[in-house]
Amino acid sequence: MTIQDENKNRSDGPLRIVLPSDGELYDSTTAFMRACGLAVSRPNARRYTGSVPAIPGVEVLFQRSGDVTQKVEEGSAELGVTGLDRVLEYRNDEARAAVLIDDLRYGRCEFVMAVPNSWMDVTSLSDLADLALEFRQEGKQLRIATKYPRLLRSYLYERGINFFTLVPASGAMEAAPAAGYADLIADLTATGATLRENQLKMLEEGTILTSQACLIANPVLLSASREIRGMARSIVELMEGHLRAEPYYRVTANVRAGSAEEASATVLTRPDLAGLRGPTVARVYNVEEQDWFNVSLLIKKGKLLEAVDHLRGCGAIDVAASQLSYLFDGHSEAYRSLFGEESATRN
Repeated sequence: MTIQDENKNRSDGPLRIVLPSDGELYDSTTAFMRACGLAVSRPNARRYTGSVPAIPGVEVLFQRSGDVTQKVEEGSAELGVTGLDRVLEYRNDEARAAVLIDDLRYGRCEFVMAVPNSWMDVTSLSDLADLALEFRQEGKQLRIATKYPRLLRSYLYERGINFFTLVPASGAMEAAPAAGYADLIADLTATGATLRENQLKMLEEGTILTSQACLIANPVLLSASREIRGMARSIVELMEGHLRAEPYYRVTANVRAGSAEEASATVLTRPDLAGLRGPTVARVYNVEEQDWFNVSLLIKKGKLLEAVDHLRGCGAIDVAASQLSYLFDGHSEAYRSLFGEESATRN
């Protein structure tokens, strides 16, 4: 069945989003969905389907992280969540899986090259290039174990390293050099601890990719149905709104002043603590006193206490702070990238 045939069958069906089925990325993804107001209902760990009760008509499919990109590309789902490394490695040349949000702020890791600690003279990518030439002159090939041959090959070719052999690997490849079936490895790492424990060191300039969880979509499928596109927009908007809000707190306080202009001018003596767009000031209506104003600011978490002290210095009382759940921009950047500016403000 072609993707065009799939479109005909999908025009009136539910929106499907495919998520990692197990492991750390499963736990992180379900936690992220919950934080976005998109909690996933999965009857039990052996069920490979679920739902998002907050948006009726959304069906969740659970698949291995490595299969998510393929499922979106082949038309089995309109949306998917997986690692950016897997999208770039497994996406076909037609690029039917478009990256909507490239950083969901979890699942962060680096795709790096690592060599044995015993290679004292090999510390950088340029050293590795010299070594590859030496191997070539001796009639040998530098062997690199990896699960991501496409990304690695492209990275090395772009840097003029052409003499090497890629060794397919599965499981823990840190043992490959010690076992003798590869000279070095290219693998994902979050902290580098496992590499160090196996007597391996990362190369300077040997970071091929910084990866994290991302949201991908099949634009062809989404274009087939206004209803499905509307559900997709709801998911994208909630994710974007949550990500944009995450660093911010809303701070409110009551400030005594002769006018709203006077209250705002006092707060604006510290522009860096005056909010995302500046303070919002509104009169506090009180039968006994008429010279109080409520000031509201959006402040990043790292500046929260500094902003509270600044407001206190302005004579503020009743200072309250609450973390934002969502912060929406004038349009959905991800949605507009797929369907244009007009579609970013309507389905």
